[in-house]
Amino acid sequence: MEVSEHSLVINAIQPLDPARRCYRMIGGVLVERNIKEVLPAVQRNKEGIEEVIARLNEALEKKKKEIADFEAKYKIRIRKGDSDMKDEEGSKKDGGSQGVLVGPAGSAE
Repeated sequence: MEVSEHSLVINAIQPLDPARRCYRMIGGVLVERNIKEVLPAVQRNKEGIEEVIARLNEALEKKKKEIADFEAKYKIRIRKGDSDMKDEEGSKKDGGSQGVLVGPAGSAE
């Protein structure tokens, strides 16, 4: 979301006059600058965020591979959670004794 917000800001201020003043929030303080100073800073921030996201994605893929290798090495199979298992057992029991036979409708004896 932050990358898209930075992109929106960059696209909005890029075509404007570099001498035009703008405001930027830095550490909770609104600072008056001009576009010439703000645009490179916003672009650097966007690039930094993209780098962090790329590193986190690489680390995630590495951990997924490690988990898969660990599961294969020790023959680990993931089972459903206890609540899912209880729900399935309950539905199996109910399914076997599900129907109740009743006489024809409207017959009063």
